[in-house]
Parts: sequence; C-alpha cells; structure tokens
Amino acid sequence: MEQTLKTRSLSKAIGLGVALLTANSSTYAYELYADEDTKVTGNFLAVYGMFNSRKNYDGTTGGSSWREGFIKYGLSIDQTLGSAGSVYGTANLVSSGTWGDGDAAGITDGTERTTKFDEAFAGWRSGELFPVLGKDGVDLSFGRQIITLGDGFIINDDGLNFGKGPADGKLNRGGAYYLAARHAFDETAVVRLGGKDGVHGSLMWMKSNNRSQANTEMAAGTLEYTAAPGTLGLTYIHGIDVDDRYASDFQKQREGMNIYSLRGAGNAGIENAHFAFEYAWQDKDAGNEKAWYTEAGYTFADLPWSPDLTYRYSRYSKNWDSMFNGFNRGYGTWFQGEVASNYSGPFNSNTSVQHVALKVKPVDVVTVGALFFDYKTLHKSDALNLDGRELDLYAEWAVSEHLIVTPLLGLYKPNKDESNGGNQVGGNGTNVYSQLTVAVPF
Repeated sequence: MEQTLKTRSLSKAIGLGVALLTANSSTYAYELYADEDTKVTGNFLAVYGMFNSRKNYDGTTGGSSWREGFIKYGLSIDQTLGSAGSVYGTANLVSSGTWGDGDAAGITDGTERTTKFDEAFAGWRSGELFPVLGKDGVDLSFGRQIITLGDGFIINDDGLNFGKGPADGKLNRGGAYYLAARHAFDETAVVRLGGKDGVHGSLMWMKSNNRSQANTEMAAGTLEYTAAPGTLGLTYIHGIDVDDRYASDFQKQREGMNIYSLRGAGNAGIENAHFAFEYAWQDKDAGNEKAWYTEAGYTFADLPWSPDLTYRYSRYSKNWDSMFNGFNRGYGTWFQGEVASNYSGPFNSNTSVQHVALKVKPVDVVTVGALFFDYKTLHKSDALNLDGRELDLYAEWAVSEHLIVTPLLGLYKPNKDESNGGNQVGGNGTNVYSQLTVAVPF
C-alpha cells in the first residue's frame, strides 16, 4: 500500500513533465537522517534523452540525431531552531553532456561536457515568530537558487543551456540544451513575506552568470493575494545591468528596463475548471513592448480517463524580450511546441500562438497528451516568417518510483522554408521530430 501511494504521488509530479523534476529538488530527495529538529536529504536525479529531427534550422542539411544527459546530485539540510524558526540549505552539482550531431538548431555540436554547481543556497524561515504573518511568514534566502515568478511567463529560472554552437563556443554552458540541466541563478537574495495564503509578497535581487543571457542582473518585487478561487498577482522587474561582452544590441536594452505585469490563476470557484492569464509590458529605451495570454481548461472528472481540455491564446509584440521564461506547468509552458520553441522559432517574440491541449490518464501512473499549436508572425517585413503549425503527442509513464519514461513525437509544418523567408532547411514539408527521455529520481 505504501509503495502504491508513493507511485501515485510521483505520477502526479511527472504529470508536469520531466523538466519540473529537474527544477524542483523536493521531488527527488532521499531522506538520509531525521530527528525532531534535523533533516538531511540526499538529492539525486539522472536524465537521459535521445533525439532525432529530420529537418534542421541552422542552415545545414540532412537532419540531426543526438543524445543529451545529466546527473544532478547533492545534499539538503533543514534545521529547526526552536522558537527562532529554522534554517535550511542545499548544494547540488550537475554533470552534463551532449553527444552525436548536436541539436537541430546548431546550439550544441555534440562535444559538450561540464560538471559545475547548480544550486548552492541557504536560508532562514521565521516559524511562529511573527504570528501576524503566519507560519514561516518571513523567509530569507541567498546564494545560487532557482527563482520563479508566477507561472514562469517572464521569469521561470535561468534554464537556457547553450552549447558550443553559437559565438564560437563562448556561450557554452555544458550541453544538455533541451533537457536544460542547469536552472539556478548564480547570485540571489530573496525576502518572502506572508507565506502562501492571503496577502503575500517578495523582494529579490538576482544575477545570472549565463553568457547566453548576457549575465543579466535584475531586481524584482511581487504582491499577491491567494484564496480558494485562485491567486491574483502583481510583478515588477527592473533591469540593473548586462555584460556588454556577451550582450546583443537587443539584450543591452535590459539595462534600465522596467517590466510590469498583472496575472491570475485558479478555478474561479468552478470545480474541475482551471483558468490563467497574464498581461505584461516592458518599458525600455527602444520603446514599449507588450505580451499577454489567456487560458481556460476543464477536467471531465466523471468521464473515463479524466480527460483535461485546455485552450490558450498568447501574443508577444514585435520586440518583446522573452527574458527568463521556461517550462513551468507542463509541455507548452512556456516553450510552445517542442520543435518551434527549441529549434525553429518563434521564440516568444513577434508572434501570436493559439494552443489546444488534451491529456488523459488511462491508469494512475500514465498520462497521454496531444498538443496543437498555430503560430502567426506579427510583422513579417523585416523578420523571418515563422508561420506554421505543430502537433506533439507524448506519454509520461512512471514505471516505478525511480524510473520515468517519456516518449514524444512532434510534427511541425512551417509555411515557409529557408529559400523564401523561413528557416527550415530542405523545404517546408512536415518535419518529423522524435525524442525519448528517461529520468531516474531518488
């Protein structure tokens, strides 16, 4: 019975996809020691993926076949301090690599290998010290850690993992581009107030050491209200600095840029429904840019396999900076289409996307899904025409507590190819893309 409950809990976690396991250390922690005041857990996650794309998007012919993998390993400690709250900390190393041809966009070339720290942070929670703020109503943390605002529409983590392909290898972060082996910001200081219910908020400073993100430095604040129907939130982000050695002219606009957003998510009091939206605007030297989405879905809980159907429309203005968005609530957020979002584009700028998702659960440990995307380039006169459609079919299978297998098939059909304004090499026929990822969490 205990094993069944563990497997069901794991299957619920992987319903959001392997990438959430990567980002959330609590889903792969093994208890090493525990008493009344102290808890020590070992963190271990190994992920391996095999990928094939019949078409390329980097000007080369013949398609690509490659493999990616990483191992994440380390320790977490939680120590209560009686009436003074508790302290906690995590240190995780990541070893990663890419083999074979490298990916279909030429971001990796198949020779990347790196071992580095990902997370290394410490913090303090207030416990019952401030009753007006609730239990752990003050949470202070600093160091290398993952930071997510809302559902990752603007900031999900620092998960962009370039290889040796671009800029003569100067942006190389160690491979595993698709699997996104590393997620933590290099330097952070975070204050969270008010817990997770009612009125709560945060103040934070973060600095990336990711050269593909121009080592961007930012400050941010959030104010949220959470109740049974859902959460409403405000976000403010201020760009402090970028590293001019690695910043494109586009990324240099982050220095001094202000970002504002209003967002919400929840069921609005309707059982089995789920809704979400965000409206954001960027105030930067080159002008104001806007991005927004609205989403609605429903789980037909009384039908066999509990089908869940979701529709979303998103729109990104011509020079919207997609910042640090990423995979958050499952496939399609905010990498919209496995081929389009990772290799061909559009990359959440100068585009509108209509998205329909259907997923079912034939058994507790298996989720099967279908994702459809329709892309429209907003301004084609001085940009690639990335109009197209994509259909992704996937399954997530928790074979056991320590083995998750996720096959995926993608069918991507652009309107244009490299000869007439697009970027797919070898014509605008349907690209058949496939991947198989295997995750081993402990």
